[in-house]
Amino acid sequence: MVTWKISPKVGGPCTLGYRAAQNKTDRTNCSDSMNWKFRPDRDPALEIWQVGIDHEGNYTCEVVATEGNFHKTYHLTVLVPPRLTMYCDDHGNPVCKATAGKPAAQILWVLESNSTPKEEGHDNGTVTVLSTFTAYSTNVTNTTCIVSHPAGNQSMTIACHPPDNNGFILPVSITLCFLSIIIFMAVIYYFKLHSDRLCLKTKPPETAPTHSPQDDTMEVEPYTTYVQKENVIYNSVSDLTVGQNLPQGLSPAT
Repeated sequence: MVTWKISPKVGGPCTLGYRAAQNKTDRTNCSDSMNWKFRPDRDPALEIWQVGIDHEGNYTCEVVATEGNFHKTYHLTVLVPPRLTMYCDDHGNPVCKATAGKPAAQILWVLESNSTPKEEGHDNGTVTVLSTFTAYSTNVTNTTCIVSHPAGNQSMTIACHPPDNNGFILPVSITLCFLSIIIFMAVIYYFKLHSDRLCLKTKPPETAPTHSPQDDTMEVEPYTTYVQKENVIYNSVSDLTVGQNLPQGLSPAT
């Protein structure tokens, strides 16, 4: 009989067993990622698919045979290679970052630097290491970072330049120019508003127009003249009518 007893760091224990007398296998609380590598009656090796940090722990193999009982324990440690990235900080210094490695990676610079790496641990046991390159000489352009790790070494090169002050001066200049225009327009509006008020205060008061009786006479005379002319016409017509109606030999009196 062969039995694998597994005690992972994450999750409960599981068991894989094989009984040669019955040619039967059984499993208790084991995930599908763990199984026999070949036929257990020929090779009792255990195979783990897609190994992850959750599989870390103790693996004990027990064999019961006519020759006696045997057991051997293995401690499984999973290596996680870090993810290497590089960038330039706000001061133009190269930064090398080895993210989520297990165990913690070591960061080295090709050129001499007085950088001190900083480590940040995570709940799953991985560690992120950050190192900022500080050169003794300011003439350095290309900088190479080397990450040393049991799962494999990596390297990356980056070129950083000192920060450009124009990126800060230009927005400030635009803002000051805009504020100057607003202040100038406000001053013009202020003086215009006060000049209008002064004009209103110095304007002479309006006086009512004088009205004389002579104006009334001038307004009435045209109507009077018209009436008189109208009467003359009326009298002429009346005289003509009367003359036509008199007997012969009589004439209208004038």
